[in-house]
Amino acid sequence: MAVTSWEDSVKSLKGVILDMCGVLYDAGEDGGSPIPGSVEAVKRLKASDLQLRFCTNETQATREVFVAKLQRMGFDISVCEVFSPAPAAVAVLKERGLRPHLLVYDGVVPEFDSVEKTNPNCVVIGDAAEKFSYRNLNDAFRVLIALEKPVLFSLGRGKYYKEDDGLKLDVGVYMKALEYACDVEAEVIGKPDPMFFQKVLDDMGIQSHQTLMIGDDLVNDVGGAQHCGMKGVQVRTGKYRPSDEKHPTVTADGYVDNLAEAVETILKLRGQ
Repeated sequence: MAVTSWEDSVKSLKGVILDMCGVLYDAGEDGGSPIPGSVEAVKRLKASDLQLRFCTNETQATREVFVAKLQRMGFDISVCEVFSPAPAAVAVLKERGLRPHLLVYDGVVPEFDSVEKTNPNCVVIGDAAEKFSYRNLNDAFRVLIALEKPVLFSLGRGKYYKEDDGLKLDVGVYMKALEYACDVEAEVIGKPDPMFFQKVLDDMGIQSHQTLMIGDDLVNDVGGAQHCGMKGVQVRTGKYRPSDEKHPTVTADGYVDNLAEAVETILKLRGQ
């Protein structure tokens, strides 16, 4: 069965990749709060013989600010262990000589300070939250529609995520609107893009079949990881919905109630 398939692979694991929001903590206006047991679970993984990285589609703050917030919650985490879409997008923009019009949250704008933005020839869209106004979306639309060959980058493509006060629409909804209006297909930077996952694997120096992804997003975390050859386990926290376990196209290799349960299972099976 599915649960057995991921448990059977535990002894051969060399690394674990964790999603963040919905796995480590629930977001909120006051910065959010850790999910019970997650701080200790990260400590236990760090103390094991497994490599650990964090892979997020977070685009409301720079990595430095984001990591500092998690450290205040008690997590043992450093910037070099975190992979997020904005730095990856900057690398792509520089490589291709592109000048972006940004539709992103104010907190992540500093990530793009090193990129020329005058006379934009592409649009970068991230989780802009309340910045997703009609005016701002229309400004992005006007940039794209005026280009001979529109180029749209989306920092992830999530449908929604969970904060303390409930579910919130994510960037993928607005990405689809711009795709439809401009007859363009967005280039997704972040999960579930295979190149994004591959950068994490390269950093650890291990192969996909030696790696386990744990996330709350069935399609982008679990499905994306499986597409790259990893095992994917979904936690029943964050944006998880019971209907995920009957999804028509993506089936997790296993389901656990929370990160603490996943780590307990991993370390018990490895005799640690």
